[in-house]
Amino acid sequence: MATGFGRACLTALLLSLTTVAQAETLAQRIDRHLAEPRFAAASWGISVVSLDDGRTVYAHDDGRLLLPASTAKLYTAAFALDRLGVDYRTHTDVIAAGELRRGRLHGPLVLRGRGDPTLAGNAWADTLAVALREQGVQRIDGGIVGDDTVFRGPSIGKGWEAGDLQAYYGAQAGGLDIDENTMTASVSTKGIDVTPEDAAITIAMQPAKGLDLYRAPGTATLHVLGDVAGSGAPSRSRLSIPDPALTAARRLQAALERQGLRVDGEARSVQWPVPAPVGPTVASFPSPVLADILRIGLKRSQNLYLQSVFLLSGLESSGAEDARAEDSAAIALAAWLAARGIGPSSTTLDEGTGLSRHDLTTAASLTRLLALMDASPLAGVWRGLLPVAGIDGTLASRMRGTAAEGNVVAKTGSMSFVNALAGYVTTRSGQRLAFAVLLNNYRPPAKSAEPLPSASADVDAIAVMLAEVTGRL
Repeated sequence: MATGFGRACLTALLLSLTTVAQAETLAQRIDRHLAEPRFAAASWGISVVSLDDGRTVYAHDDGRLLLPASTAKLYTAAFALDRLGVDYRTHTDVIAAGELRRGRLHGPLVLRGRGDPTLAGNAWADTLAVALREQGVQRIDGGIVGDDTVFRGPSIGKGWEAGDLQAYYGAQAGGLDIDENTMTASVSTKGIDVTPEDAAITIAMQPAKGLDLYRAPGTATLHVLGDVAGSGAPSRSRLSIPDPALTAARRLQAALERQGLRVDGEARSVQWPVPAPVGPTVASFPSPVLADILRIGLKRSQNLYLQSVFLLSGLESSGAEDARAEDSAAIALAAWLAARGIGPSSTTLDEGTGLSRHDLTTAASLTRLLALMDASPLAGVWRGLLPVAGIDGTLASRMRGTAAEGNVVAKTGSMSFVNALAGYVTTRSGQRLAFAVLLNNYRPPAKSAEPLPSASADVDAIAVMLAEVTGRL
């Protein structure tokens, strides 16, 4: 007959065996998924860590360097929150680059951006115009200058591909941004309309078969290839604009004129490396706080927002005066990560979005970052920045009707031949996990006897498996 001590030991042993069996069951499920023939040429990196005790409960090539796509935004956001602070704000300034006498500015009025990615519409311009009118400004002799010089270096992220630069997600991130630096081109049998109307773009019609839109990188001409009159059903394309600073300057000029100010001269822009105009600041418009910028940027996976935050982190880093903002940010981020046990051999980022194919990380590095942020005083704010499965952001339509819905809180990542997901999940038994799933070099078979899941669904399947676990891992 077993003693009380013996029964306790037996119970402990059974619990231990049950835990092992359940862990093996999860491992077997994931391994079986990865072993499907269609993934034979692909690369997976997976790390799952218990937030309760720090143990790695599942790993598959978690130390392999892979492309993170937009899960790289997690590094940018965590670094910026720590370096700049939740309530950090940048600002957009108006500078009088000339003598202001008796309500007349003898020189240009400069709109100087400082990396606020949220400027959109007319409200910000109207606010600045009212402020100038209330100061007694009545006339500007030298026109409006959009100043995009605050960030030293090119406005295109290092490693961004030329083929991405026309698309909305490849919009440049400069000091002076407007409408997410995008425009909408609507094509119908009536012609082509571009909104906003003040977009700094020229339309050129070109004969061609079919219908296509093309803007060469670095140019301000949008070529409309083909017969618009015979285009059939209307179509809309969201594209990047070539000179956001000029568009913003035009926007401010229109606002000033609505307030009754006279502006002589055409709006124009200056970009790095041209020296910035100088003069006193006469009005300023604050950005939202950093937490709000990051929430929008991470929920939507908005490249402009995260690249702007990355550049601001570089701008605010010590020694940034003589370095390009992007290089300064990359160096500062690398040092910040290294101090937290994520060295350059496991994570290297040249820019802040994951759009670059120069960016590399490991699944283990991502879960380490996630665990560190979960244990930080910013944990509540941090989780609130990420998309929620089946609820919002880039996960709004994913994992619905599963144990992951409303449970998985994670950052998505996708680009050609890359899909990724990294974040948090709570199992059915209440165990809190951090996970990272990176799928690289995957191209679905061209022919299949039955329809195949999308790459994002293949990645989501692993998060769902974690959410379904009923025992302790």
